[in-house]
Amino acid sequence: MTHPFEQYNLKPYLIEAIKEIGFQEPTEIQRKVIPEIKKGRDIIGQSQTGSGKTHAFLLPLFNQIDPSREQVQIVITAPSRELSDQLFQAASQLAAHSEEEIIVQQFIGGTDKQRQIDKLTQKQPHVAIGTPGRMNDLVKQNALLTHTASYMVMDEADMTLDMGFLEEVDQIAARLPENGQMLIFSATIPQSLQPFLKKYMKNPINIVIENQQVISDRVENWLISTKGKKRVDVIHQLLTLGQPYLALVFANTKDKVDEIAKGLGDRGLDVAVVHGGISSRERRRVMRQIQNLDYQYVVASDLAARGIDIKGVSHVINAEIPHELDFFIHRVGRTGRNGMDGIAVTLYSPGEEKAIETLESMGISFQPKEVKQGEVIDTHDRNRREQRKDQNSKEAFDSEIHGMRKKAKKNVKPGYKRKIERKKEEKRRKARKLNKK
Repeated sequence: MTHPFEQYNLKPYLIEAIKEIGFQEPTEIQRKVIPEIKKGRDIIGQSQTGSGKTHAFLLPLFNQIDPSREQVQIVITAPSRELSDQLFQAASQLAAHSEEEIIVQQFIGGTDKQRQIDKLTQKQPHVAIGTPGRMNDLVKQNALLTHTASYMVMDEADMTLDMGFLEEVDQIAARLPENGQMLIFSATIPQSLQPFLKKYMKNPINIVIENQQVISDRVENWLISTKGKKRVDVIHQLLTLGQPYLALVFANTKDKVDEIAKGLGDRGLDVAVVHGGISSRERRRVMRQIQNLDYQYVVASDLAARGIDIKGVSHVINAEIPHELDFFIHRVGRTGRNGMDGIAVTLYSPGEEKAIETLESMGISFQPKEVKQGEVIDTHDRNRREQRKDQNSKEAFDSEIHGMRKKAKKNVKPGYKRKIERKKEEKRRKARKLNKK
């Protein structure tokens, strides 16, 4: 049976990589972007994070790589180290399936620049991914030779602009051949980005993807505050309350995965661990055990869990808020499959309100919950207190009445409420008289 992505005439190794990731059908942006890239068109793609745009450009570009040419063929910029790392991991996963070696290198700030220069002196990568500042430094020092690249991608262009990196991207783009293909992806296209687009793009096609429902109706999407509690204690409570059929707990780093797994183990749970620090042989063994339902609880990192496609995942717990909506959707999408119901839980601390608001602004709706007396119950919206403060601040503050209330609370005597009401009425009468004057 043919795979849906075979319609794009991708090389066999890319189809194998897609199968490992678990992609079943192309997303809307992939359906629209892949054919246009294959035609050689410059593209401005607008879509929210999590729409599948990363593979919309990686797959057709990797399809064009000639491994025998030991030159830079693709340049990809991202405005932050985290975003760059996600692109690097996705590209590395594709490259790992190629029989011929495809070299993918990442260049970001905070790493040893001299070591990168020494490595580039020996060999240039086929795919260069990184943050604009570090990449531009290496380009200016003639260490990273981008003039051979046929393709350039600026990912998250609006964020690149906001963070002040457009000048660096401009300088990188200036070194590329004139007949190169330019691909820009962004949630929005600010007006101040237009001069750059006109400078480097030739009759670009605009592809705009409207926001889609990002979570299945079959999934209950809970939000639980960890205020005043250890996160691992809350996770343990959730895992032992509902007796999940199979629960996946996600963390952002392998160190955090290990920390949570140890904490749950110390509390008596038998937990499987899946992250990039585990050898491929060990990971395959653990995955077989998970598939055989030898484990009820799995703690995993995002990138290591991309290939996990297990039937019957009843619960997903975000031990940490993922850095990107892509990962949030990927995590939550592990449950509520094939017509089954599922529960997704996101834990947050009071300092992570902004991250929750960002997810909500992208179309994610949460049900506020709390764990109380051995059960999960509905709780008030986390914004209620702020709304109440706003309401209270709008009400007129009567210091005299307030003082009487405080005094009355200390000396509760019969008739104190009537006295307060009489005082209120007296003040209202005086106010009316003044208004008439």
